[in-house]
Amino acid sequence: MLESLRSLSGTPWVYAIVSLSIVLDVFVPILPSGVLVIAAATTAAGTGTAADAVSGVDVTSSVHGGAHLAEMLSLVVCAATASVLGDMVAYRVAWRGGDRFDRAISRSRRLTAAQQRLGAALTRGGGGIVVLARFAPAGRSVVSLGAGVAHRTVREFLPWSALAGLAWAAYSVSLGYFGGHWLGTSWVSTALSVVALFAAGSAAAFLMRRPERRTAH
Repeated sequence: MLESLRSLSGTPWVYAIVSLSIVLDVFVPILPSGVLVIAAATTAAGTGTAADAVSGVDVTSSVHGGAHLAEMLSLVVCAATASVLGDMVAYRVAWRGGDRFDRAISRSRRLTAAQQRLGAALTRGGGGIVVLARFAPAGRSVVSLGAGVAHRTVREFLPWSALAGLAWAAYSVSLGYFGGHWLGTSWVSTALSVVALFAAGSAAAFLMRRPERRTAH
């Protein structure tokens, strides 16, 4: 993966691949969109752009630093935008097919509880659960589809989706950047960054389950 992304570094194809993966993983949560974001950031931090490598131009470290920063910011904007776009597509699909999705959600006690908490949180303006769900495994799918099924308004859902996408994108890109900057472009740096991403997801899932545990007691 790293070799493939290195060959595409500095080209629009990196952003296209990352964006497509992020948009689709709201429907197919097993897609490794977070891993792709981290790998792209690791590659960009550990090497120069593809154009620099091909041309063989000797640039100063400050120029490289500026190029890396610009590429990191571009990755954050790209990933955050794709995240919001995927959320809104799922939201609209669930809104239009509400009855079918509602029946599917009702078959799972966990999904039903998550949908109820989401509705209550959005109504109170406490949409921080949307941000937490963006990090939790499959949480983004539950939240986006649940908001559509419950017919939450765009004004209630979109700002929190944007904040969630930005937070997730910034965290993922930062992991890849610092991993690549300190350890170089290697599977070790990518693996450690992915572990940190999954750790954040586990923590988010734990925090989302705490209301259930208090209710149970």
